[in-house]
Amino acid sequence: MNARAHQLPDFNRDIERVSPEIVRKARTFAAAILADVAGRRGTLNGRITAIDPSMKLAGPAFTVEVRPGDNLMIHAAMAIAKPGDVLVVDGKGDRTCALMGEIMINQCKEIGIAGVIMDAAARDTLELRNLGLPVFSVGSNPNGPTKLVPGRVNHPISCGGISIQPGDLIVGDADGIVVIEREKAESLLELAAKKVADETKRIEGIRRREQLTPPWLDGALRAAGVLKDGEEL
Repeated sequence: MNARAHQLPDFNRDIERVSPEIVRKARTFAAAILADVAGRRGTLNGRITAIDPSMKLAGPAFTVEVRPGDNLMIHAAMAIAKPGDVLVVDGKGDRTCALMGEIMINQCKEIGIAGVIMDAAARDTLELRNLGLPVFSVGSNPNGPTKLVPGRVNHPISCGGISIQPGDLIVGDADGIVVIEREKAESLLELAAKKVADETKRIEGIRRREQLTPPWLDGALRAAGVLKDGEEL
């Protein structure tokens, strides 16, 4: 744990968030595009998936750390979260019970929370799909949690194997979730736009049957020792 984390109270109300304008622009990109321009890193483990593949989210991380099977601090976080925040819960990957279900997700929706990510299980999944608020979890379990154990709100957490700071940019879709450091988010948007344009052009070439082999393939095969110098596929 870093020195800054030791100086924070366990329950931190005030965080510096990625700006709403950056969130608005980032929402237009797929998580895969942002992950690529971020250096192909910062993605949560694929065990954390959307309750429904059509669900998408983007917003600043509002982080919560709980003990496995206890959701007391999630309730506390919901009480102080702001509209547009994404609740990101370090539930230690526990799937022995659900940390959130229909009642809490209805509450999140009315608060204006942009979505919920849990390294833990959810329940009432059919109802959650109908509600439409993006929820990502490691699966489901009908068993409910306890509400007894203290934890921390808006501290650095580890969720899905990735370090997340409060206020970082979170983007999630059917492919999964990417986390981008708040300070780097704006600088990646132009790169993301260029990558979308390049990929669109590449796909158009494929459909015209003009680029059925990637132009970089021969060079990569030579570098790997598969092809000899001067040899081509």
